Amino acid sequence: MKTTTWYALMVLFVMTTLAVAQDEPDDEPLPPPRRAGATKIGGAVGFTQGLLFMNFDPINEVMRRENLAEFTNNGLAMFGGQAYGYVLFVPNLRLGYQGMSGSTKSKTYTLAGNTTREVELSVGYHAATFDYTIPVVPRLDVSVGMMLGGGSLSMEFTRSSGTGQQWLSTWDEFGSNVPAADYSGKLSSGFFMYQPTFNVEFAILRWLAFRGGVSYLGMAGSDWKRDDRYEVFGVPDNINGKGWMINSGIYIGTFVF
Repeated sequence: MKTTTWYALMVLFVMTTLAVAQDEPDDEPLPPPRRAGATKIGGAVGFTQGLLFMNFDPINEVMRRENLAEFTNNGLAMFGGQAYGYVLFVPNLRLGYQGMSGSTKSKTYTLAGNTTREVELSVGYHAATFDYTIPVVPRLDVSVGMMLGGGSLSMEFTRSSGTGQQWLSTWDEFGSNVPAADYSGKLSSGFFMYQPTFNVEFAILRWLAFRGGVSYLGMAGSDWKRDDRYEVFGVPDNINGKGWMINSGIYIGTFVF
């Protein structure tokens, strides 16, 4: 549902922008076009989205063992933002910052005992971005780059009776010494992330551009903890958020062509 809402908002934004652009007077003089290969200047901010194809198989193996609904391998939708600016001392090099996050949930209902079990898996990162832009033709650029930063992979577990809860009874249960049937916990891992990127960028207007591309999210140096307090041992190395990503974005800024 969250993914559908984000895509609907993006389409609405694009349609509104194009409508405004069509209403602009045609007799307004434009700056002379820049030749392909000219030095890029300015900067931009934008909304970014991606589809991360991480390997869910080792996690699903554990899910099957516990009779839980498995995660699908259709990709993990991630959303975030980026800001960047060109540096003048190295032509066509831009520096910036990007953050993205996404989550997916497994929900299992067991009739016996009226029990609901949920596992929410989340991936997120924050990184510095380094991109070199190659102008191809006016309006169209290609960029290659690298992102370096830190991030996390987490899995939150909940088990409950699956029924609604009353305010006072919730506090009574918390203060009781009776062993609770409900359960919650969190496994999380922090890591150093690196992400080589390749993007194609097209300037619709001098202040609006679109981007599409591919990248690979790599991770290193993970340490697992339970509830952000206790160290966890024996986690298989293949449980991580590594994988290829399909990226896209909408940017507002200065696009000279």
